[in-house]
Amino acid sequence: MSSYPTVDDLRLVDAVARHGSLGAAARELLVSQPSASQRLAALERRVGTALFERDTTGARPTAAGREFSEQAAHVLEHLAAMVERALAAAQSRTVSVGAFPSIAGTLFAALDVLLDDVVVQPVVDHGPRLLEWVERGTLDAAFTGIAKQVPIARGLVVTELGRHDLVTLLPDGAPEPGSGRRPYAGQTVVYCPLDLSGDALHRRLTELGAQARPGATAEAAVRTARDRRCAAVVPDMVARWYAAPGDRTVPAPVRGRVTMSMVTRSPAPELLLGALPGLRARLGAGGVRGSADLVF
Repeated sequence: MSSYPTVDDLRLVDAVARHGSLGAAARELLVSQPSASQRLAALERRVGTALFERDTTGARPTAAGREFSEQAAHVLEHLAAMVERALAAAQSRTVSVGAFPSIAGTLFAALDVLLDDVVVQPVVDHGPRLLEWVERGTLDAAFTGIAKQVPIARGLVVTELGRHDLVTLLPDGAPEPGSGRRPYAGQTVVYCPLDLSGDALHRRLTELGAQARPGATAEAAVRTARDRRCAAVVPDMVARWYAAPGDRTVPAPVRGRVTMSMVTRSPAPELLLGALPGLRARLGAGGVRGSADLVF
């Protein structure tokens, strides 16, 4: 592109994607439909590809349009929060923290208790995006399971929280794995490793005879396993978080370990460093052998 899209461009693409109609988007933005159409056409020329397929029935995003509109929504969300966060920062101690969906509920509940006099501004998204925002300074910290699996930008600090082995959670009524080379033969197995090993885990479970099903989040994986009365392969801390009467936990026939980490800019915020012992205890830092602070 010859130049960056303007905020008005982002708002237009977001509105068209939400309404599925250029006319409805124009009405929301209080502009004429011809003006909106001209702006969208100009933006598509700058991008170099069509963002929407338009006809008499409406406007449908292309593959490029879906990606553009998703990114536009993220940018607009951050812009909308700028003033609110600036005012909150002026009035009280604040810290912006990001986490991926599987640990967000447990993490933010723990931080609310541990940082009682601090306003925690939560952001929930996937690990790579959270790391990018920490690098840019949009976030003070990101809690993720992928810090050991991706390149870390210079100037960021990785503080290990805990190492968690994969286990097999067997809800009440779920059959135990068999023996031999295909212990899951004929069984459905739900999995959620909390890091980037999902594809490899899927392949290995399939080799062991399982009908492998990914869980969208850790909680979704456990709930699905309960509904189906089947095994769930998850990190040991997840098994502890969602333990219920009748559950059994056995070693997973698939070797795997997720390392949970806090990623910050250097130096790491003191208030978060002070909360780490309590946070490790609440997240269930089983298997951690001390903590390592690595500066990149």
